[in-house]
Amino acid sequence: MNNAPIQKFSNLLENPKDFDIKIKVGEKPNIKEFKVHSNILTARSDYFKAELSLQRARREDVFIIFDKPNISPSVFEILKNYIYTGKFSYNNKVSLLDIFIAADEIKLFEISQQAEKRLLETELAWKFPKDFITICKYDTFTNLHETALKFKRNEALEYLKQGKFFKALEVYEEILKNCPYNAEIQESASKWDLSHYSCGSKEINELSKVLCKNTTLTSLNIGNIKLRSVNVITRFFKRSRVKVLAGALCKNSTLKYLNLSYNNLGLEEGKVLADALCKNSTLISLNLQDNNLGSEGGKVLADALCKNSTLKYLNLCANKLGLEGGKVLADALCKNSTLISLNLNSNKLGSEGGKSLADALCKNSTLTSLDLESNAIGFEGGNALANALCKNSTLNSLNLNCNNLGSEGGKALQYALCKNSTLTSLDLGSNVLGSKGGKALAVALCKNSTLTSLSLNLNVLGSEGGKALASALYKNSTLTSLNLNSNWIGSEGGKALADALCRNSTLTSLDLQDNNLLSEGAKALADALCNNSALISLNLQDNNLLSEGGKAIADALCKNSTLTSLNLQDNDLLLEGVNALAEALCKNTTLTSLNLNSNWIGSKGGKVLADLLCKNSTLTSLDLGYNKLGSFGGKALADAICVNSTMKDLNLSYNNIGIVGGKALADALCKNSTLISLNLNLNKLGTEGGKALAIALCKNSTLTSLCILSNDIGFVLKSNNPNLKIIQ
Repeated sequence: MNNAPIQKFSNLLENPKDFDIKIKVGEKPNIKEFKVHSNILTARSDYFKAELSLQRARREDVFIIFDKPNISPSVFEILKNYIYTGKFSYNNKVSLLDIFIAADEIKLFEISQQAEKRLLETELAWKFPKDFITICKYDTFTNLHETALKFKRNEALEYLKQGKFFKALEVYEEILKNCPYNAEIQESASKWDLSHYSCGSKEINELSKVLCKNTTLTSLNIGNIKLRSVNVITRFFKRSRVKVLAGALCKNSTLKYLNLSYNNLGLEEGKVLADALCKNSTLISLNLQDNNLGSEGGKVLADALCKNSTLKYLNLCANKLGLEGGKVLADALCKNSTLISLNLNSNKLGSEGGKSLADALCKNSTLTSLDLESNAIGFEGGNALANALCKNSTLNSLNLNCNNLGSEGGKALQYALCKNSTLTSLDLGSNVLGSKGGKALAVALCKNSTLTSLSLNLNVLGSEGGKALASALYKNSTLTSLNLNSNWIGSEGGKALADALCRNSTLTSLDLQDNNLLSEGAKALADALCNNSALISLNLQDNNLLSEGGKAIADALCKNSTLTSLNLQDNDLLLEGVNALAEALCKNTTLTSLNLNSNWIGSKGGKVLADLLCKNSTLTSLDLGYNKLGSFGGKALADAICVNSTMKDLNLSYNNIGIVGGKALADALCKNSTLISLNLNLNKLGTEGGKALAIALCKNSTLTSLCILSNDIGFVLKSNNPNLKIIQ
C-alpha cells in the first residue's frame, strides 16, 4: 500500500466534498453507496490505482462507478475509515475474516496482515460456522483454512470428550460438507476413540442413538470405559448400557470396527453381544480382549460365529476361555468362512485346546492369522499344530510364543516349515527350544521359501544355535526379520551372524538384544555393516559392547548407507564411545532412530550430542534416558532443539536435569516446531520448571506427548492443545 500522508484526508471522511467516485457494495437488500475521492484511493490502495489507470471502471456522468457486491457495507465502512485515517478498528459484529478477504482483494496489506495474525492466533476471532463456510471457498488462504479446520476439529473433539455425540456428529458433518476431500478429517469423523473418556449411562444412550442413525462412523473404540462393574448396586445399570449398545449394533449399517476391550463384561453381557453379532451384517472387527467371558462366553460367541458372515477380525485375548471355550471355537472355525484373524492369547487352552485348533486348521480355509501365545500348549499341542501346517494352505501368521514347546516342538516345526508354503510370520519366542531346537529350525530355513519373519527370543539357543541360524542365512533368501533377543549366543555366535550378513541380502531387521556379544562381537558386526546393504534395523541393546564396541559401530556408520534404526541401550559406551558415534553421525545421512539409553555418557556426552543435533538433519528419534546429563547437558540439548528442525521424539528421562535444564527446555519448546514427543520423567524439575513448561505449552502447538512423572511440580499441567497427552 502507498504510504501517502493521511492527516489531510480525515476531514473528508464525514463530509466528503468534490468526490468523484461512487462505490456500490453489498447485495440486495443490503446495498450501500460510498462517495470517495480518486486521489485518496490511488494514494492509499495499489488496487484502485491499477484499476483507475487501466480505466476498467464504468462512468455515469462525471462519476466513476465501482461495483463490489462481494464486500458488505459494514466491512467497507471499516476499510474506508482506514484509507482516510490510517486507523484500523472494528467491532465484534463484523467478521474479521470478511475484513481480511476484502483487504487482501483491494491490497490494504497492513489490515490483511493484522487480521490474518489475529485469526491464526485465537478461535475467538472467528465467527463459526459462517466463517468456516467462507474460508473453505478460498484455496489460496492455506494457513487460515488449516487453522479454521483445526478449530472446528477441536470443537468436535471437545464434544466427544463431553459425551455430546450428536453435537460432535453435526460438527463433523459440517466439516465434511465443506471439505469433502480432506482425508485427515474424513478419518477423524469416521473413527472415534472414546477409550480415555468417561462414559456413563447417559453418554452410552446418546452414543447408541448416534449408531442407530445412518452416519459416517465406521470405527468406535470404547475400550476400558468400565461398561460393567463388579459392584452389585451398579451392575444393573452397567448391564443396561451393554444392552442398549448391542441394540444399536442390530440397527447400525456403517460401523465396521468396534473395540470393547478391558470392560469386564462377563458372561451375560457376552451373550447380549453374541446375539447382536447374529443380526449385525456390517461389523468386520471386534475386540473383546480382557473381558472375563469365561468358557461359557466363548461358547456363545462360537455359536454366533457359525451364523455371522461378515466378521473378519476377532480378539478374545485374556478371557479365561479354557479348554472348553477353545474346543467350541475350534468347531466354529470348521463352519465359519469369513474370519481371517483370531487372537486367543492367554486363555489357558492347554494341549487339548491346541489339538482342537490344529484339527480346525485342517478344515478351515479362510483364517490367515492365529495368535495362541501363552496357552500352555506344550509339545503335544505344538506337534498337532505342526502337522496341521503341512495341510493348511491359508494361514500366514502364527504366534506360539510362550507355550513350552521344547526342543522336540522345534523339531516338529522343522518338518512343517519344509512342507508349508503359505506361512510368512512365525513367533516361537520363550519356548525353551535350546540349541537342538534352534538347529532344527535352521535346517528348515535352508529349505523354506515363504517365511519372512521369525521370532526366537528367549529360547536358550546358545552359541551353537546362533551359529546354526547364521549358516541358514547363507542359503535363505526370503527372511526379512529375525528376532534372537536374549539367547546368549555370545561373541562367537555374533561373529557367525556377522559373516552371514556379509552375504545375505534380504534380512532387513535383526534383534540381538541381551546376547553377551561383547566388543569382539560388535567389531565383527561393524565389519558386516560396512559390506551389508540390506539391514535397516539393528538392536544391540544390553550386550556389554563398551566404548571399544561403540567405536567400531561408529566407524561402520561412516560407511553404511542403509541402516535407519540402531539400539545401543545399556552398553556402557561412556563418553569415549559417544564421541565416536557423534562424529560418525555428522557424516551418516540415513540413520533416523538412535537409542543410547543407560550408557552413562554424563554432561559432557550430552554436550557432544547437542552439538551433533545442530549439524545432523536426519535423526528423528533419540533416546538419552538414564545418562546423568545434569543441568549442563539438559541446557545444551535445549539449545540444540532451538536449532534442530528434524527431531520428533526425544527421551531425556532420569537425567537430573533440574530446574535450570527444565527452564531451558521449556524455552526451547516455545521456538521448536517439530518435536512431537518429549519424556522428562524423573528430572527434579520442581515447581519452577513446571511453571516454565506451563508457559511453553501455551505457545507450542506441535507437541502431542509429554511425560513428566516424578518431578515434584506441585500442580497439574494443562494445555489448550487437545492433541497433547500429558502423563504426570
